[in-house]
Amino acid sequence: MAIPVTLILLIAVVITFSTTPYSVESSSDNNHVFSPCADSTIQKSDGFTFGIAFAARTAFFFNSTVQLSPCDRRLSLSSGQLSVFRPKVDEISLLTVNSSNLQPDTIGGYMVAFAGRKYAARSIPAFVANSTYIVTSFTLVMEFQKGRLENLYWKRDGCSSCSGKSNFVCLNNQDCAIRTNSCKYRGGTVDCSIGIQLAFSGTDKHATVFNSWYEVKNLRQYSLFGLYQNLKDSLTGQYNSFF
Repeated sequence: MAIPVTLILLIAVVITFSTTPYSVESSSDNNHVFSPCADSTIQKSDGFTFGIAFAARTAFFFNSTVQLSPCDRRLSLSSGQLSVFRPKVDEISLLTVNSSNLQPDTIGGYMVAFAGRKYAARSIPAFVANSTYIVTSFTLVMEFQKGRLENLYWKRDGCSSCSGKSNFVCLNNQDCAIRTNSCKYRGGTVDCSIGIQLAFSGTDKHATVFNSWYEVKNLRQYSLFGLYQNLKDSLTGQYNSFF
């Protein structure tokens, strides 16, 4: 892999919205691929390993023109940082990178989600932070076809989640951001841990349709979505009380 960095300590919580009766088989994980730079074909209930690389936007492009996967050795990402996650397939997951391990404005301010080698899927670079603003909440959708990851994309809400909130700024009419100097690691009072809501779309290797992305869209219609969003704050608070 192209990123010689220390892995970041992660906190991950999985919330399941089941649309089928529970069975013993649903708890099994038959995917034995644990590297984000290896290919796998998955089914519901498997674990799936992917990575998120943090670096400057230009670092994800070869010869400044072609975006490559962070697994590609032609990229130079030695100054970046890497997070590796293994959520359960088709369960809505909240992934959190604690701010004591990551200060994205100091390492280039962008992130790319990726998995696979021959079938190297990667998202476009998403802005996270610079010296002025930081975005702490994201939604990532993984799109599969017959169990093979084909695409990862960041789903924006057009700043609807922070509309009318004076402590937020809407960047480019798509991302809710706060001022970086408000973060605790900059001497402020805000926990700026990165929270990523993850969902799946498409089909598994048995052509079973994934439902979690539709559940995420439905969640946004109810007050439960606000409670779910607050999980990141409570979890990182518990983390900080232990360390």
